[in-house]
Amino acid sequence: MTYSLLTVIVLALLFQLINGMRDASNIVATMISSRAFRPQTALGLTAVAEFAGPLLFGVTVAKTIGNDIVASQALSLRALAVGLAGAILWNLITWSFGLPSSSSHALIGGLIGVTLISAGVDAIKVSGLYKVLAALFISPVISFLAGFLVLRLVFYLAQNASPNINSFFKHSQFVTAVVLAFGHGTNDAQKTIGIITLSLVIGGQLAGFAVPHWAILISAAAMATGTFFGGWRLIRTLGGKFYKIRPVHSFATQFTSGVVVLAASSIGLPVSTSQVVSSAIIGAGASERLGKVRWGVVGDILTAWLITIPVAGLLSAGMYWLSVYFI
Repeated sequence: MTYSLLTVIVLALLFQLINGMRDASNIVATMISSRAFRPQTALGLTAVAEFAGPLLFGVTVAKTIGNDIVASQALSLRALAVGLAGAILWNLITWSFGLPSSSSHALIGGLIGVTLISAGVDAIKVSGLYKVLAALFISPVISFLAGFLVLRLVFYLAQNASPNINSFFKHSQFVTAVVLAFGHGTNDAQKTIGIITLSLVIGGQLAGFAVPHWAILISAAAMATGTFFGGWRLIRTLGGKFYKIRPVHSFATQFTSGVVVLAASSIGLPVSTSQVVSSAIIGAGASERLGKVRWGVVGDILTAWLITIPVAGLLSAGMYWLSVYFI
């Protein structure tokens, strides 16, 4: 294994570790805010489920990320390393401001930006890129509508229930949180698995795109480790800044998000868990009352989402240019 290949793998695992720390907030924010679980219990449960996700549900998303977006023969290990570095830098910038931007968007932006400047537009597999972008931008809309409808359905079914129904919503989050964590681990860990496998193909270690088992294990471990340590600033954003979350909101949000992410993973579509969960939270709040949601916070998050792909792409392209001319 060459130094360049090892560098890419280390950067991929660092991206996954940060991704786990950031996106842990998406999984546990509502269950902590609704007081269903203590923070460390919620993070521990989520970490275990996220580690198991990519081991149990296949590697279809990894194949999409590593094989369907860029042509491996046109990309160098240096370019791949810079693309990861750009995504990591943007994640750290948004993390420092407590904005739940999309790690998936950052990765796609970094990969596309560095490919365009290093290999040209012909190295982009347009059909695969369209599929990925469509999944990333349509999934929040689906999640918003699903969150809206699921909460309406829950209120309808529980309209004659006693206040003790809140106990059900609290305890049932054990199941919904595990489902969501499985989905997150399955979808997000596979993105790093795809990048590591792509690096092995570029580095000549693999003749074709075939995911090695060790890549699944180390990617899952990096995500689980990052998740356990959590991203506390983003937990506060998702858990309280939209509106005051009660157990019923948490239950509806987790159920909706888990179904959307697992469904996307089953057909190989990479989605942003942060977008899916945030959209479900907003949809559930709007379902109860439009004025319940703090729409100013929603606007800030939407802005971060929209600029992530182009900014991460520009960062990676600029870093690659600097690496070529000054290193």
